[in-house]
Amino acid sequence: MKHAKGLKRLVACAGVVAMFLGASACGGKQSATDENVELNVWAWEPTLKAATKEFEKKYPNIKIKLQNAGTAKEQYTALDNAFQAGKGAPDVAQIELYALSQYAINNRLTDLSDRTQGYSKFYNPGTWNSVLVNKKPYGLPFGSGAMAFFYNKDVFDKAGVDATQIKTWDQYYEAAKKIRSVGSYIAADSGDSGFFDAMIWQANGHPYKLSADGKDLSIDLDNDKGTQDFIKWWQKMIDEDLVDTKTVIWTEDWNKSLNNGKLASALIGCWIPTTLVNVAPDQAGKWRVTTMPTQDGSPVNSNHGGSSLAIMSSSKKTDAAYKYIDFISRNQASIDARVAGGSFPDDVKTTKSQKFKDATTVKNAKGEDIAYFGGQKYNEVLAKAAGDVIPGHDTLPFEVYARTVFADDVGSAYTDKKITLKQGVSAWQKHLKEYGKQQGFNVK
Repeated sequence: MKHAKGLKRLVACAGVVAMFLGASACGGKQSATDENVELNVWAWEPTLKAATKEFEKKYPNIKIKLQNAGTAKEQYTALDNAFQAGKGAPDVAQIELYALSQYAINNRLTDLSDRTQGYSKFYNPGTWNSVLVNKKPYGLPFGSGAMAFFYNKDVFDKAGVDATQIKTWDQYYEAAKKIRSVGSYIAADSGDSGFFDAMIWQANGHPYKLSADGKDLSIDLDNDKGTQDFIKWWQKMIDEDLVDTKTVIWTEDWNKSLNNGKLASALIGCWIPTTLVNVAPDQAGKWRVTTMPTQDGSPVNSNHGGSSLAIMSSSKKTDAAYKYIDFISRNQASIDARVAGGSFPDDVKTTKSQKFKDATTVKNAKGEDIAYFGGQKYNEVLAKAAGDVIPGHDTLPFEVYARTVFADDVGSAYTDKKITLKQGVSAWQKHLKEYGKQQGFNVK
């Protein structure tokens, strides 16, 4: 892959970092032997602990030093610092699907093309396509984030709403008014950039385009149809007080709203069951899941979350590292261990297996099996959701930075009636274009 000279100044998160010297874009480096190899792996996903134990049973000579260097952006900052220093980077790192491209285009990740022939058939299409940058894989998926409509059936019944009949955005809007009339909200969104991106994806929006040589970058949120369609719909929801714009996701207030029924549903990734069973235990047995409402009711979907394991191009243990990420992502013992811990699988075989689809309980933090979804075979819905993800979604080559500053430009539109989402997103677009130029792109 060719890159613009200006890409040497590309950041992986916030702040400018230098290119990691000596890195190679190819997977050609070989470790001399697997004997007594120790791999340094940075990841925050808790289910990796059990999966790694399975790996070490099969490969006793490869020892894994599993380190939590921080969750998501915290880890990316640590990676940036290591790249800038020219030392200290791990052999393998967990990279979220949305962040993968910005590391790949700057030669920080190993191109896995020569090792993954035929792998596309193993994974659900939307997930596999999310690890491709210019049609080359730079990581292997583990833990899908296909979106679904999770809802509190007790609250919906009280409001006279059958969530399974909500197929379109307009029907969701009408349901939101009924949910609000009984004192609850159908959604909480104070300016979640991940949710915004996922909904643009579902609306088949394509506001970003990076040329194959990495030089030219197009950013057009103002005129992209999918983006503007979502903004128009969500603005109506905000204007009519149908979205809780004050409660921030992942806070104690959010947990409390879920646990007392004030927040009656969530459009979110299929990894959420384990979170719900722990943060909203009082609602056990009351929640259900159905497929996402879409603009016109067609069965299309997107990812909200999901991760990959990628090999740093600076690693001198490429062969051992590949054995590790391949085992974690594709070995059935690893998949089973991760699913048992609450991760959602990426592969076609597991998502279509009857054992997986027949599950009716979720394990809480105490290891107890809880019928959180009232006996519903919830994975049947989630398996369909994973298969409906639209392939080919593009992210920015500085997506982590873009999401970090989303609230600065767009956040006030959720709480200030004088500012619209359209205006906020336009300001964000201007910011992104200026930033892209600073990083050496020819921005259109």
